[in-house]
Amino acid sequence: MNTTPSHDHIVKSFDTELARLTGEIVAMGELAATQLDNAIDALGKRDSKAAQRIVDNDDALDSQERRISQDVLRLLALRQPMARDLREILAALRIASDIERIGDYAANIAKRSITLNLSAPVPLVAGLPALVKVAGAMVRDVLDAYRRRDDDDARMVWERDRQLDTLYTGLFRELLTHMMEDPRSITACTHLLFIAKNIERVGDHATNIAENIWFVVHGTALKDARAESGPLGESRPRD
Repeated sequence: MNTTPSHDHIVKSFDTELARLTGEIVAMGELAATQLDNAIDALGKRDSKAAQRIVDNDDALDSQERRISQDVLRLLALRQPMARDLREILAALRIASDIERIGDYAANIAKRSITLNLSAPVPLVAGLPALVKVAGAMVRDVLDAYRRRDDDDARMVWERDRQLDTLYTGLFRELLTHMMEDPRSITACTHLLFIAKNIERVGDHATNIAENIWFVVHGTALKDARAESGPLGESRPRD
């Protein structure tokens, strides 16, 4: 099909704007991943000042999401994209929202760690580092897959959500055991349960991003028959 110079200019301009939008989203994701790393570090070191900085920095992620939303609306209004271009724009909006939620969970972990520091230290449960490692890797790997629009790598991240769920279930049971064996640990273990749930939810949002990458590339949903259930077998929603 022959194209006019004007058409070529429009296509190139859209590609440039889309690349810039992708860069903004990846940078936002890297900030959220760093926030998560720092929150876990503050938890382990019982560093309330560092934890408070993480809580305060959450506003930066909120501002980035608002700026990305404005860019998306502008592209929709000016370019009126169709087909894959439209999927790119819609996915960008969804992915930015998922990243913002990851940042929220990092801030929640930091807030819980500040509360934990008000009481006597408790040994962190053995399953927590493994849970953190998998969730953090999922976030960074899915951001890299989004940057490259790599549907295969996105699917690999999506499939690792099963591993994260298994680790979370094991950690949930480990904390319940601690509480039954030592009632004095109930308060601290309850906070750690919420922290573990926050980390597991981070993995769910990485999975959401993977699904959006697949949708951009294929125009279809990435789904299978796996059941979404919590540690006691109850169904759990995905936001």
